[in-house]
Amino acid sequence: MSDAPSPHLLPEHPVVDAALRETIAQDYQTFAKQGLPTNLEAYLAERYHIDVASTYAGLPIANPFGKASGQLSMTARQVEEDVQAGLGFVVLKTVIAQDETGAQTMGEWAVKESRMVVEPITGQSGKSGWTVSWKGRGWWGTFDEYLQLIRAARQIAADGNTLIVPSCKYHLPTPEEDVWKESEYRYTTAKILEAWQADAATDDPMPLEKDFSPTLAGSDRSAQQAKILEWLRTVPRLIRAGLADAAQVRVGLKVFNALFDDDFQLAMLQAIHDGETRPDFFIYGNRLFDPNREFDGKRGIAYGGPDLSDRNLRIMSRFQTECDPPLPWSATGDIHSGKMALEYALRGASSFQLHTFFQMPNAHYTATVGNKTQKALHELYFHPEQGLIVWMLYLASVLGLPRGGVRLTDMIGHGGYV
Repeated sequence: MSDAPSPHLLPEHPVVDAALRETIAQDYQTFAKQGLPTNLEAYLAERYHIDVASTYAGLPIANPFGKASGQLSMTARQVEEDVQAGLGFVVLKTVIAQDETGAQTMGEWAVKESRMVVEPITGQSGKSGWTVSWKGRGWWGTFDEYLQLIRAARQIAADGNTLIVPSCKYHLPTPEEDVWKESEYRYTTAKILEAWQADAATDDPMPLEKDFSPTLAGSDRSAQQAKILEWLRTVPRLIRAGLADAAQVRVGLKVFNALFDDDFQLAMLQAIHDGETRPDFFIYGNRLFDPNREFDGKRGIAYGGPDLSDRNLRIMSRFQTECDPPLPWSATGDIHSGKMALEYALRGASSFQLHTFFQMPNAHYTATVGNKTQKALHELYFHPEQGLIVWMLYLASVLGLPRGGVRLTDMIGHGGYV
C-alpha cells in the first residue's frame, strides 16, 4: 500500500438532507426494475432541479457521459444501443490512418482483438477497481468500412442528442525519423470529414480525436521525451493542413500516460498549450502501460483501475494550479461513478469518457432491465452514495450555488473549493 497522500478532493461520503437521500434511494430502486426515464435530463431537471448539460470539444452535449474509443463502439448496432440509452457522445473505434494508396505507417496498431477479459485490480493505495485486458489495438477492418460506420452512426444519432466522434491514429515518426507522412494526414482527415458531413442536417464542425494510445508508452517511438513533445506540437497543424476550411474540424489530442515521471506529464500538457498550432481540446489521460504485465501470452499491456485515476487526478490538480487555464478537455480513466466524474470536473473536465464500466459483469449493476449502457448510467446517476445526483447536490451546497437550478457547468474547475 502506498503512503502517498490521496489525490481526491471529495470526502468519503456526501452530506445531504436525509429526505433528499431517501428520494434518490427510491429512484435508484424504482429505475433498477423499470428502466431509466425516456428523457432523463428532463426528469433530473424537474425532480432534482439539476442541469447536466455540458460540452465536448466546445460543442453542446445533453449530458456529460460518453463512450471512449474501443471495441464497444465499432458497429452500428453498438452505436444504436448507446443512442437509445441516451449517452451524451460516442467516440468510435480508432482507425489507423493511410494515404491514397492504402499504405499505413502505423499498420502495426491495426491488430484484431482476439480476446478480452474484465478483471478486478488493486491499486497501490489498496483501493480495488476493475481493468480490461485485451490483445489488439486499433480498427482492423478496411478504411472504407470505417467511413461507412461514421455515416451509419451519424444517421442513427440524427434524431437524438448523441454526438458522434471519429478517432484516428496518424503517423508518428520514431526518434530516428525526421519525416512526417503528411499524405496520411491529408487523405485520412479529408475522407473522415467527408463521411461525417454526408447527409448532415447541420454544418457543425466535426470533433476528431487524435489517439495517442497507451501502447505507445511501450513502443520504441516513445523512447525519447523530446520526440513525444514534437508529436504533440506538430500533429494539430498536420491534421488541419489538408482542409479547405480548418474550422470544419475540432482537433482533440488524447494524451497518454508516458513511462516517465509526473513532471514529464505536465510537460506534455504544457506542450499542447504552448504550440503555435494548438489543438481545440484534449482528452486526459489514457491508460497506464506496464511492460512486465502479461495477458494471453503477450508481455506488456495497458491497464486501468485506481492507479490510473490517482495519477490522472494528481497530474490535473498540479496542472490546474501551476499552468494557465487549459483548453477544453474530456476526462477518461477509471470513471466508475458519478463521484469520480465530479473529481475530474472539479479539475476542469466538461465531459467524461468511460470504457471499462460499460462492460462490467451483470452482477455489478443493480439494474435488471436494459442494456449495459443503460445499467451503467443508472449507477452513474442514481447510486445513493456514489452517483452524480447526490454529489452534485452536495457540491451545490458547499459551493453556495442557487438551490433552484444546479448546473454541472457551474462546478467545472472548482478544484480549490476545499
